[in-house]
Amino acid sequence: MQHRIIVLGAGYTGAVAAGRLARRLRPEDVAITLVNAEPDFVERVRMHQLAVGQDLKSRPLGEMFAGTGVELRIAKVTGVDADRKAVAVLDADGAEELEYDTLVYALGSGWNDQGVPGAAEHGHEIAGRPGALRLRERLGRLDAGQPVVVVGGGLTGLEAAAEIAEARPDLDVALVTRGGLGDRLSSKGGRHLRKVFDRLGITVHEHADVTGVEADRVATADGTSLPAAVTVWTTGFAVHPIAKATTLEVTGTGRIVVDRTMRSVSHPEVYAIGDAALVRGPGDKPLRMSCASGVPTAWQAADAIAARLTGGKLPKVPIRYFNQCISLGRREGLIQYVTADDRAVRAALTGRAAAVYKELVCKGAAWGVANPLLVPARRRRVVREPDRAGSAVRTPA
Repeated sequence: MQHRIIVLGAGYTGAVAAGRLARRLRPEDVAITLVNAEPDFVERVRMHQLAVGQDLKSRPLGEMFAGTGVELRIAKVTGVDADRKAVAVLDADGAEELEYDTLVYALGSGWNDQGVPGAAEHGHEIAGRPGALRLRERLGRLDAGQPVVVVGGGLTGLEAAAEIAEARPDLDVALVTRGGLGDRLSSKGGRHLRKVFDRLGITVHEHADVTGVEADRVATADGTSLPAAVTVWTTGFAVHPIAKATTLEVTGTGRIVVDRTMRSVSHPEVYAIGDAALVRGPGDKPLRMSCASGVPTAWQAADAIAARLTGGKLPKVPIRYFNQCISLGRREGLIQYVTADDRAVRAALTGRAAAVYKELVCKGAAWGVANPLLVPARRRRVVREPDRAGSAVRTPA
């Protein structure tokens, strides 16, 4: 009797977890099913590139997981019953329910309009491929000199503003940030960021709180009205709403509460990874929503599941940060080195070398997803213990 593992979501975290499980467990012992709404793997960290017209490499999930033992199911997840251990999905053939013994929840996050009036109606997002393609089409119709306003001074906003300004130097690009530009960077990193933005002609509105978005303008709390033929909204992420509708223990924002092995504190058959999970790192600080946080949680969850099923040792590797990688167009970059809990230190890599570094990081992340069996690992047999009736149980103690 195979142990049924279902992984929900094939972004960076879900795809990495499924591949890692396939490397560690014998296919005769486990049935791994990866459920995703789209047939292709989406490099989310490149959505700003897609939005400005660059063509990204196609990465069909069916090809990526061919021969791995992972069954790919193209379907939309519509619900999770954590008490009955079942997942409701919807595909071209209709609705169906999938039962599991272990669930890996990796549905991730989407854009967050923060409840600002008009943001959802008039703002463009690049949290996923559909939004990036809509922005791509809209930017392509803009005439020279028209204003584009990027709202949000986090890493996504910085990358989007720089990419648009470099690809379309004929547009009037502005960035609006609630804090100071690059205020979480070191002095060296901040200086380089300002230098690049100045060279690209990006106007920066610092310490500005956006209070409304209209079709042709952005309003701030101090009464300023900024012309905007296009508004790009990058003010953070909101998790997929499905978890909040379950009996899983979640935070007020819907993130699943997990222990250090990414196991749900309320339902031990469920593991949550990536943006969907509330994971505490060094200093007991919650990890930020990012690929840098998500992939290590996928490693942790996969290794913990394999250890519990095979009687091995649970992973004890702490999840920590090393740097923040920021692309500033195709020719410039910024690598800000940080402490384990994500605070900037003095050291930073800048310029062309940083751009190459960031590109290697992006390519490495995609390669790790696309080649799940090329990283060597020993597959171990699942431990089977008799239940009270003397038959095999799916999940060992």
